[in-house]
Amino acid sequence: MGSKHALHTDRYAAFLDRLREARRHRELTQEAVADALGKPQTYVSKCELGERRVDFVELEDFAAVYGLPLDYFMTRAAGTRRSSRAAPREPAQAARPKR
Repeated sequence: MGSKHALHTDRYAAFLDRLREARRHRELTQEAVADALGKPQTYVSKCELGERRVDFVELEDFAAVYGLPLDYFMTRAAGTRRSSRAAPREPAQAARPKR
């Protein structure tokens, strides 16, 4: 019950909007993202539709494919709520993981 209900909160819906928006902003197809992730296209579709809940590790993978920092996908940051329609911002140099 808890998991199904959580998929339909306003915050999760805003997250899903950002997930779709990030892909579209980068002009990538679901197929291209799936290939980059090593997953089938249906995986990306189900994640974007909220039929499959995205965990933190998977979000890190999506963020890497889109070249965005994790906080782009957050629905609340520092006590403020960002619009789900805001365009993805370019990642800062410091936000990139060190290898």
